[in-house]
Amino acid sequence: MKSRDPVQQDIAVKLIPFIVGCALFMQMLDATVVATALPMMAVSLQSTPVRMNVAITSYLLAVAVFVPICGWAADRFGAKRLFLFAIALFALTSLTCALSWDLTSLTVSRFIQGIAGAMMVPVGRIIMLRTIPRNQILKATSFLSIPALLGPILGPPLGGFLVTYASWHWIFLINIPIAIIGIALVLRYVLEYRSERKPRLDWLGFLLIGVGMATFVIGIEAIGNHTHGYRYPLLLLTTGLVCTLLYKRHARRHPEPIIDLSLLKIPTFSAAVIGGNMTRLSVGAMPFLLTLLFQVGFGYSPLASGMITFSMAIGSLMMKFIATAVFGRWGFRTVLLVNGTLTGLMTITNAFFIQSTPILLMGTVLLMGGFFRSLQFTGVNSLAFADIEPEQMSQASSFSATAQQIGISLGMGIATVTLDLSMQLRGASHVSIGDIHTGFWVIGLLSIVAAYWFYKLDPKAGEGITVHKERKNRIRFKRRRKSGSRSDRKSQATPTPTDNART
Repeated sequence: MKSRDPVQQDIAVKLIPFIVGCALFMQMLDATVVATALPMMAVSLQSTPVRMNVAITSYLLAVAVFVPICGWAADRFGAKRLFLFAIALFALTSLTCALSWDLTSLTVSRFIQGIAGAMMVPVGRIIMLRTIPRNQILKATSFLSIPALLGPILGPPLGGFLVTYASWHWIFLINIPIAIIGIALVLRYVLEYRSERKPRLDWLGFLLIGVGMATFVIGIEAIGNHTHGYRYPLLLLTTGLVCTLLYKRHARRHPEPIIDLSLLKIPTFSAAVIGGNMTRLSVGAMPFLLTLLFQVGFGYSPLASGMITFSMAIGSLMMKFIATAVFGRWGFRTVLLVNGTLTGLMTITNAFFIQSTPILLMGTVLLMGGFFRSLQFTGVNSLAFADIEPEQMSQASSFSATAQQIGISLGMGIATVTLDLSMQLRGASHVSIGDIHTGFWVIGLLSIVAAYWFYKLDPKAGEGITVHKERKNRIRFKRRRKSGSRSDRKSQATPTPTDNART
């Protein structure tokens, strides 16, 4: 790894979270913005909105299959080189998506774009974790968690705006200038880091985990589409479960498995992955449930619905300014335990929204929910790497990204199944406000249950990636003493007007 001067290193430490954040924002935005434009795209490409859903499924499928391989690829080919390739490929496929002439060409472009999206964020996180000092991981992650939350929130209203006032092509073209800026910054500030070991690809593990992830994602999508009943989705989900169990057996025997399950033996990593994923269910469920509540239940327009849910984004941004101080003051265990419970309670609060609830009150509740949720994700995403050794970063990043993909997909699936069961209990065929309220209750309670994994943490967990209040006070005191001694020396060296008069 090449060296750089201290000034450039300091700039890189500050910019790399921004660079990775741009990549994450593109990925999360692209995964949600397309859904709003499907009806207009169907007309343009001479298809139907139902058939156009394959454009979304193909992207999610590619991400699910290729996320596990990114850690191996970063070690094998170099993280910087792979990151540049992924951003460039994402931009190129965004262009080909915009130029698509039929559903087939769009589906192929979306699948390749999903491969690029699968590589961008985990590899970017590897670069970030290898570049920034360990005690700044929390600060960097607090910045990085914002685009992850903004993407799903901004995607639907932005897609609706572009389709209404421009054309559906722009939902893909907006990625290109972001990608160009990202590539320029990577070339300027990111150094190459290559692992000394050149691991061989675990082909059998890749096949098992790839098939498992693919069938899981398609199964969740099938539940949401209501096109095959429950037999087909259950068959897919069972296949995914069997492949996962076979992979677990394979990983124990392979010297370099593609996903290292032994990382779960690290308490901080297992708590962040398992407990964090139960909290992350809301990322997939909340936009879906809120859209149904406001547009189907209350009859609001898409624009009005988007403006209300945008308050969650404001709450996420507000969190950025205090996250480091909060975790530094009370520690990871206490904050994740208390804040995780509050996150679940704020989700349940949405179940009390009715037609007559003031919009200002609903916006305030969503703002607070976005704040607590963003703080929780900042904590778990930082804690996951608190005790990971440098040589394990690639594997940990792949594992974490794969788990996050499962959590987000599972959130949508649980919300959909909850709505279906609630309708069946009522003997109805159309969703009601009460059904949607039940969805909020289920997702909120699961988030509260996640607190169990944080309760088991050591009170000192994650101390190495944050600066505690006592230490910061000592640093400030030392600085004051130094500045005081300098001012004393300066006053002694500078003659006063009285002294000059005497001389």
